[in-house]
Amino acid sequence: MGLEALLIEKTIIVVIVFIVTLTIAAYSTYGERKVAAFIQDRIGPNKAGPFGLMQPLADGMKMLMKEDFVPQQANKFLFHIAPGLSMLTALMVSAVIPWGKTLMIGGRSISVQVTDINIGILYVLSVVSLGVYGIMIGGWASNNKYSLMGALRASSQMISYELPMGLSLIALLMVTGTMSFNEIAAQQSGWNGMQWNIVYQPIGFVLFLVCAFAEANRTPFDLPECEAELVGGYHTEYSSMKLGFFLFAEYAHMFVSSAIISTLYFGGYNFPGINTLYHILPHNIVTLIGIGVLMIKTLFFIFLFMWVRWTIPRFRYDQLMNLGWKRMVPIAIVNIIITAGVVLLFDK
Repeated sequence: MGLEALLIEKTIIVVIVFIVTLTIAAYSTYGERKVAAFIQDRIGPNKAGPFGLMQPLADGMKMLMKEDFVPQQANKFLFHIAPGLSMLTALMVSAVIPWGKTLMIGGRSISVQVTDINIGILYVLSVVSLGVYGIMIGGWASNNKYSLMGALRASSQMISYELPMGLSLIALLMVTGTMSFNEIAAQQSGWNGMQWNIVYQPIGFVLFLVCAFAEANRTPFDLPECEAELVGGYHTEYSSMKLGFFLFAEYAHMFVSSAIISTLYFGGYNFPGINTLYHILPHNIVTLIGIGVLMIKTLFFIFLFMWVRWTIPRFRYDQLMNLGWKRMVPIAIVNIIITAGVVLLFDK
């Protein structure tokens, strides 16, 4: 019965995380158009439903009902699996994020996390590195020079920015001493929920944030789909729901990246006074508040992604490479050296 109950619990959590991720990714498209409208002094979507809230559903129906065009000279098999691969890698990362502390249901302590593995950060880096294959395969299989150019840009960009991302996390590991997301979140409950890693790793946070923009192909790092030069980049030849999967995967990446940033550097589900509340309110109520706090932090970073898109112009490709290799990598290495010195000093 213990194994059966565990399987049921994990299945329910997987389904909930899946639904929440898809819902937030869908409404991020609506949110981005509203943020863009606000910045540009426009109204934005306001016809489909009250305040335009049905616009994501209308967009989804439009994608489903459009003709599914496949180029005659394309590699059919790879052309079909590439969008699904991009979507899969975006969703897999959310498995290790602790969305809150445990819930007490029927005398059982249920973890609000799909799985707590002791190499969570390594798992995230591994899955994120696989995300480039969906873009690369889609660009190559399309048999289109613009698609191939976008795929090559994506692969070189992700390789270039995964290195400073990994180096920024090495400094964080020196401070936390663990690769488990659950333990990293739990450590930040000190100072009554205010012992956040942003205090110890401000440089690492900035590096990780910039790399998250690059990994999600968001402006100013959206050169793989640069419409001014490459028509649509790696998804130029895609239509219907296959194009929808590529676009949807970008917003899913944005949501998951925001949740990871919130967990690693901003306390995750921890908030000021959380430890005190556990002595005042029922355990499950405080856990639900913590889940809500993590979602608020995540939504803030999603807004930041959108704000930057409509504020900062796109980099040139040489500027993109120079920033990654000549600026961020050296800064990340210096950050590691400084962190190692501080850790050794305080350990003594």
